[in-house]
Amino acid sequence: MPIVRILIADPLAVVVDGVRSWLSGEKDLRISGHARTGNDLLGVLRHTPCELVLLEVALPGMDGIDTMRALHSSHPTVRVLAFSALTDIEYVNSMLIEGAWGYYVKSGTKEELVRAIREVMRGRKYLSPDAQRSVDQGYAYTAKRPDGEYVGLTLREREIIRMIALERTNSEIGTALNISEATVKSHRKRLMTKLNVRSIAGLVKYAVDRRWA
Repeated sequence: MPIVRILIADPLAVVVDGVRSWLSGEKDLRISGHARTGNDLLGVLRHTPCELVLLEVALPGMDGIDTMRALHSSHPTVRVLAFSALTDIEYVNSMLIEGAWGYYVKSGTKEELVRAIREVMRGRKYLSPDAQRSVDQGYAYTAKRPDGEYVGLTLREREIIRMIALERTNSEIGTALNISEATVKSHRKRLMTKLNVRSIAGLVKYAVDRRWA
């Protein structure tokens, strides 16, 4: 198997050092660099070629979701394996929707990480068991944590879900945000996919559980 050059995007040096140690004995896997923020990662990618990025979802500043979106747009051939302790469905679904090939949960083993990297490089999707359980359980899983923590939704998505919870129509939301009604409908559909809910009532419950409305 050809050598896979890997960039790690994680703010914690101890995590980067740990991954280096884990992969040091794998002849086909090589750490070619690391970044602590999303903006740093996009800068590193301009001069450091790689085939795979291990991307932490909870990055400081520009979070992993927005970084994933920007990376997929500017470097579409680079594969991304999300790499995080976060397992709520909005994080998992958001990363996959934005173009990640898989989601590795940091509580996993070295052997699982190596397997996940190789699966992704073979063109196969990979989800750690905890990430898969989150997807399988859907919104009922995320509803247990009404703490208002945000990573998985964009600012615009949060604005829209709040307005939906306040019973604003698509037309009213579009006027308030200066976007078309069709764009509002597109956002709503994307939100339902990210949160794995089947109705507007599910979106409202999500916002209310987090005290956003």
